Amino acid sequence: MRRLSIALGAVLVVLFSLLGGANANAATGKRVILYYQTQYNNGQYVSPLGLTSHKTGTTDVIVGAVHLDANSVVHLNDDPPTAAKYTQMWTDLHAMQKQGVHVLAMVGGAAQGSFQRLDTDFATYYPLLRDLVRTYGLSGVDLDVEESMSLAGLERVIGALRADFGAGFIVTLAPVATELSGGGGLSGVDYDRLYRDKGSEISWFNAQLYCGWGSLANTSSYDRIMSHGVVPASKVVAGTLTNPANCGSGYVSMTTLKSTIKKLVAKYPGFGGVDGWEYFNSLPGGTSAPWQWAANVRSALGS
Repeated sequence: MRRLSIALGAVLVVLFSLLGGANANAATGKRVILYYQTQYNNGQYVSPLGLTSHKTGTTDVIVGAVHLDANSVVHLNDDPPTAAKYTQMWTDLHAMQKQGVHVLAMVGGAAQGSFQRLDTDFATYYPLLRDLVRTYGLSGVDLDVEESMSLAGLERVIGALRADFGAGFIVTLAPVATELSGGGGLSGVDYDRLYRDKGSEISWFNAQLYCGWGSLANTSSYDRIMSHGVVPASKVVAGTLTNPANCGSGYVSMTTLKSTIKKLVAKYPGFGGVDGWEYFNSLPGGTSAPWQWAANVRSALGS
């Protein structure tokens, strides 16, 4: 099975390269983004294809979570990315790329270690990330730093991604909202300084406005980021929960979410868009029709 998985990865990278998956330019404004971490729900595969088959206007899918583990091992959640359980997922994501959806890999998140390793042993662990991008023809990488990391270490990762994959490659970060409004957060990184140093190399920020770090019940959390005056609205995507089960706090109903989105669009020209955590159980459709969340958000954002 290992040889078969490796062979499949080689075939996929050729296909992705031919289709220009990683060379798509990062669209500006009005992004509709879904995090796609739960690929199996109660043992059943959760395909993301509903987002394209139902013409939801989704711009980006962020598959996660990639972990750079000890002994130079890469995992996608609990298994190698080459595991047979992911074969259909990579095929589906490739089909979505063909239809213009960007596919990014989320690195890090709640599990600790990936960014500490990139920080302290870059020469060993960055090539693992680089090779993952190449193997699967990814459109970009979402750096979700939820552990202590040095500013210099994070800037080195961003710079290396830009050098290796060029201007069309998408490099995003996922700070909690307070890290973009002048307060603290989960990483210890000075995001004001990061933006001053590397803003031109960062495609946008997927700001976490939930789990106690903010809310889209109204515009106030996003307003604080704008009032801080560092990162423009075009580079701040408002992140929200798609289902109250996905975090302890911060979920807002679709009716409220759409109202807030419309206010943000009117208030901030070039508003960066909305991302949802996460796809598989997104309301109002739930597990039977999770694509409906994206369709509703797109309608609120406008075309």
